[in-house]
Amino acid sequence: MGAQDFDLIVIGSGPAGQKGAIAAAKARKRVAIVDRGRMIGGVCVHTGTIPSKTLREAILQLIGFTDRSIYGRDYRVSEAGVSVQELAFRVQTIVGRETEVIHSQLRRNGVSVYEGTAQFVDPHTIEITSDSGTQVIHGEFILIACGTRPAHCPDIKMDGKRILDSDQFIGIETVPREMIVVGAGVVGLEYGSFMSALGAEVTLVDQRPQILEFVDREILEALMYHLRRHGAVFRLGEKVMSVGVDEKRNRVFAELESGKRIHGDNLLYAVGRQANSDVIRIEKAGLQADSWGRIGVNEFFQTPVSHIYAAGDIIGFPALASTSMEQGRLATCHMFGMPMEHYSESFPYGIYTIPEISMVGMTEEKLTAAKVPYEIGIARYSELAKSMMLGDEDGMLKLIFDRNTLKLLGVHIIGERATEIIHIGQAVLALGGTIKYFRDTVFNYPTLAEAYKVAAFDGLNRL
Repeated sequence: MGAQDFDLIVIGSGPAGQKGAIAAAKARKRVAIVDRGRMIGGVCVHTGTIPSKTLREAILQLIGFTDRSIYGRDYRVSEAGVSVQELAFRVQTIVGRETEVIHSQLRRNGVSVYEGTAQFVDPHTIEITSDSGTQVIHGEFILIACGTRPAHCPDIKMDGKRILDSDQFIGIETVPREMIVVGAGVVGLEYGSFMSALGAEVTLVDQRPQILEFVDREILEALMYHLRRHGAVFRLGEKVMSVGVDEKRNRVFAELESGKRIHGDNLLYAVGRQANSDVIRIEKAGLQADSWGRIGVNEFFQTPVSHIYAAGDIIGFPALASTSMEQGRLATCHMFGMPMEHYSESFPYGIYTIPEISMVGMTEEKLTAAKVPYEIGIARYSELAKSMMLGDEDGMLKLIFDRNTLKLLGVHIIGERATEIIHIGQAVLALGGTIKYFRDTVFNYPTLAEAYKVAAFDGLNRL
């Protein structure tokens, strides 16, 4: 094998690419990973998951959001308000640390890192272009994990200051008094809830009459109630026809198909993400993508070209950092014939709005459509001592279970630390357990995990 020949070339160093590369390296394979300069860790680390979640935690800490139930809704840690510079500093610090962790992991496992733009020359050959020139490497297998970028509309011009996409939003200069969010998907809801928590009047616009269709309706309604209570306005079933800037008033506006005109200091355009397959010349490898740039794969994350795999956001839903990590690992296991097990039906979702929501398993809507007899059990955070200590008495945990066998079918949570405690339900679900486990086990007291026992008793009482 020559100096520029590898067992595996990974295009993209986000969650899918990083975990796929390391899994192959641990199997003593010769691995190269390619990403654009200063983007090791991918969008996840630099403009997506890590910055947005760091921003969320910083906001909660700086405004004392969870203390408001004790001290009143007007309570703030700092009377001077929140400095955007302080938020930015916290984000930059965490991004820097996470980038170094990833660099260290790749070095430790002997993965060759190439910085530059990767493009296919043929199905086994990748050309890397950087400021220092061009070089070519060859791979027996290739894993495409080059991620996505914010989708843009040609009629809406982003200036990066008043009209922004989600990648640009981290660099916002001031906290807006009024903000328009076009697109009430996961990204739009997360950023909208952050600004709402900071006191901005947020208007969320989406042309779909129903948003987040994969989320349990009761949980979604609770989320929308919380956001409305903090001043958010939802304009669902409304299509944005044009966006512009009123220079006299130094404000942005959006014209809706219904004739409404809404104003704000900033506008976040968050209508989805476009996959980066067009950047890497996949046609040279014999591959095609759909209109959103997504590449089709089989259950082993294998493309129609058998030695080329794809994982992460590039293949579409669910496009979560957590699932992307597992997809990258599983793709590598399949290509090199390594043992692999996967609980494909029991991965959790986490949506980091304020308040956060998380879920695993089936929803009531899906079970109703499938004519599966079920019952629910609910624990309200107001019943838990720990939630009072944390300042969140509005949360809720819902168990869904088979009313005949008591087998757990789904867990849905809204409230403080929902994305942490969901994993208790995930484990029971993956192992085929019943809600009797929650009734009969002992949980530390006081904890939020105790909600599982409360919900189990509530569900059994309903029978």
